[in-house]
Amino acid sequence: MNDIGPTPTWHPAPSRPTLRLPPGACDTHCHIFGQQSRFPFPPEASYRPADAPKERLFALHAMLGFTRAVIVQSGCHGFDNAVVADALADKGGAYRGVALLPLDVPNGELDRLDSQGFCGVRFNFMKHLGKSAPIEDVIAFTSRLARLGWHLQIHTDSSLLEDMVPVLKRSAVPVVIDHMARVDAALGLEQPAFRALLALLEDDRFWVKVSGSDRASRAGPPYADALPFARTLVEHFPCRVLWGTDWPHPNHAGPIPDDGMLVDLIADIAPSEAARQALLVENPARLYGFTAGGAS
Repeated sequence: MNDIGPTPTWHPAPSRPTLRLPPGACDTHCHIFGQQSRFPFPPEASYRPADAPKERLFALHAMLGFTRAVIVQSGCHGFDNAVVADALADKGGAYRGVALLPLDVPNGELDRLDSQGFCGVRFNFMKHLGKSAPIEDVIAFTSRLARLGWHLQIHTDSSLLEDMVPVLKRSAVPVVIDHMARVDAALGLEQPAFRALLALLEDDRFWVKVSGSDRASRAGPPYADALPFARTLVEHFPCRVLWGTDWPHPNHAGPIPDDGMLVDLIADIAPSEAARQALLVENPARLYGFTAGGAS
């Protein structure tokens, strides 16, 4: 049998965006898979994608115009964050990391990750990524993150957000909600999950990534049905919005997104130069601790 391996999840030839990004622009949500010869998946991996190594990510960022990034540990690599640490080491503080960790992680490991450029922990509440720790236990864990000045990142199905809100508000650290809480664009701006997200963001400890228009959309490229959600968030909470490519687009149900087209959508999401400066430069610098030179 000829096993050619999994199909890559990224666009084979992303377009060069027409939108010129401001200096210091940050892709706040991207991933790395492998190379599996160096960073093998654990036996219990919830999915096993094709290699999407750091070199390909760095080349994409250079083409798109990003000089900073936040690499989020992938579920397929589990709690071994070495693949992200390896990429951070190449970038001299211009890239930061968000880890996946068990709740009983030793303080010494947290300190080690902090020294490598990690600044937060992500917890997934998505069925396709396996069972997560109870949200009450996750919030209790945030007292340990506060010591390091880290943040909590939550990736949740939109149907769960309303019930999570009272618990999330007990967090001891800032909380970032991924991908606009994975709203379904077909349900409109008045859907309960989006209203819950807007209410949550009235608390200035909460941030949101206005990434994932391609996942929220039910119309497909160029994702026009999803853009009003991102625009609303940028308009109402300009100082606590972030944006990311989500490269290499793991577990994507629709057509593989063209990253250049996603970048060009930023002009619709954040129409003014001031809004884009906040979204891409100022907000990431404040949350992730980038300095003027890009180092932490």
